[in-house]
Amino acid sequence: MAPVDPARIQFGQRADPETILQLKKKFFLDQSYAIQVLRYLEDLSCIQYINNSDARLEDYSFKTIFISDESRVIIKLPFFRRSYVNGELVSDLLKTAMISTALLGLCSMLFAFLIGILSGTLAAVYFDTWIDSTITSVTTLFYAIPSYISAVIIAMLLGYYLVAYTHLPLQGSLYALDDFGNEVFNWDRLVLPSLALGLRPVAMIAQMTRASLLEVRSREYIRTAISMGANTFRVLVKHIYPNAMNPIITTLSGWFASLLSGAFFVEFVFNFRGLGDLTIQALSQFDIPVVLACCIVTVCIFVTINILADLIYAWLDPRVKI
Repeated sequence: MAPVDPARIQFGQRADPETILQLKKKFFLDQSYAIQVLRYLEDLSCIQYINNSDARLEDYSFKTIFISDESRVIIKLPFFRRSYVNGELVSDLLKTAMISTALLGLCSMLFAFLIGILSGTLAAVYFDTWIDSTITSVTTLFYAIPSYISAVIIAMLLGYYLVAYTHLPLQGSLYALDDFGNEVFNWDRLVLPSLALGLRPVAMIAQMTRASLLEVRSREYIRTAISMGANTFRVLVKHIYPNAMNPIITTLSGWFASLLSGAFFVEFVFNFRGLGDLTIQALSQFDIPVVLACCIVTVCIFVTINILADLIYAWLDPRVKI
């Protein structure tokens, strides 16, 4: 329903009318919206009944189960079509973007998990002291700052003013070309966006860890163990952590899904070529197949991570199986 002509976007304003008509017919863009949606769902399906003369077979990666004179039944990979802007396969664009975003999300989450668990534990152990107050205040500040603001601040401080000490690039993607045209992988370009993306999860994980540990520590069997002289570290690791992890995992899974599904503004600030940057570029250019594919991948990430979180619940706490 976008007010653009996909064929004109791909072939330009001076394209041959016959070429434009051929593209529209191939992807049913000359049909009603209902037919267009139905055909798109066919492209996404793994099993499909299709005519032998259908032009989409040229783009499918498939195996034939049954074939007749006029049609066939095939098994195939989901086909996200081609970009309206450059004609590339959307699946290829997604593959490159997802690798970058996955690495960025993992690094951000690892940073958030380590710092968040450590600071939350310190706040719970030294409850109602200046350490607890400081950690709570700082994490509240981190949580209040939007990711795109923290991205700009970190980029200015560490990537511009202090670059002589940090030696960290202000912008750039993981993949780049060297002087000889070879593709190289730049790990240092993960540092700044990972810090910017990880600050808010640090705050949330720290506060959730603090609240969970305090709640479990107040239970009768924990107080009994401590009063009987049990080692504090042993009680923390053996009894408090296992019973306090479920709310923390809920927080981790939600934030991790958000990070993986596309750190849109952070990637845009650091010119980091990931899923978020790909989505923004596609939206600005009305590249509908890319936008749809990014949305579908985002939904799949959220569903998958929530299922994994439920499985981890049962592994950590056998009572969940009941």
